[in-house]
Amino acid sequence: MLTESIYRSCTLCPRECHADRTTSTSFCGAGHELRAARAALHMWEEPCISGTTGSGTVFFSGCTLRCVFCQNFQLSHENYGKTISVSRLADIFLELQEKGAANINLVTGTQFAPSIVRALDLAKPKLQIPVVFNCGGYEKLETIRDLADYVDIWLPDLKYMDSGLAKKYSAAPDYFEKASAAIKEMIRLTGGLSWNKRNPSMLDRGVIIRHMVLPGAKEDSIRLLHWIRENLPDHQYLISIMSQYTPFYRSTEYPEINRRITSYEYNKVVDTAIDLGLTEGFMQERSSAKEEYTPPFDCEGL
Repeated sequence: MLTESIYRSCTLCPRECHADRTTSTSFCGAGHELRAARAALHMWEEPCISGTTGSGTVFFSGCTLRCVFCQNFQLSHENYGKTISVSRLADIFLELQEKGAANINLVTGTQFAPSIVRALDLAKPKLQIPVVFNCGGYEKLETIRDLADYVDIWLPDLKYMDSGLAKKYSAAPDYFEKASAAIKEMIRLTGGLSWNKRNPSMLDRGVIIRHMVLPGAKEDSIRLLHWIRENLPDHQYLISIMSQYTPFYRSTEYPEINRRITSYEYNKVVDTAIDLGLTEGFMQERSSAKEEYTPPFDCEGL
């Protein structure tokens, strides 16, 4: 059960740090009070999420992964944001719906899952749009199952297969073990893809697996694609292969990732996906690798 008592000995993510978040913080940087940095319509998700009106996106502070190259490092590493109440978060959901949001998009919210569930319970009588759980993929099966009645669309990353890369860039050598199991469970819980009857281009329920190609790591990306082909059920998910990697934050400490990816690297990964028949989903133009695709974190909408 996702109750706020878990904040006293936190086991929400695979790190299971048992921190008493009422008096301190641990790896994720989050205390027990909700904290967010932005709540606004966002046009830069996959087309079936953003649509023409935008996704009602709430960016939460803190992160269970804190990747060294995080484009949202002000949130994930510096814990930038504003403390809000559960009732305020519920109101924010309804305000985003009133503004025409296609869905409520919870970005990096695992560390606040019990509070988010309470807010969704408060908003539920009036909330009529899907809820998206936008995460790094590093999730516990128990947490996912507890969220299942609240989440319509899962939007996880599948970042690495190589434990060395995962340890080096995200301090999570067990990343693939946890993320691959989590994604299998997300697909099982949603039961496949459901599209909006009035607007068939918009997803109402399902899983979109995101993978961002990293500089120098195309072979790891290719291994991941082979795993997806061999282990996940056909036509039960979408895949989004992202080219938007841009050196951010601590990338300068790692020369091998202190650059953007090349067209050759990205095209090799996309060509592999096509060869494997992984054609249900999205790819990006390399022009998407720009800083301006990261929204301003100025506490808008909070």
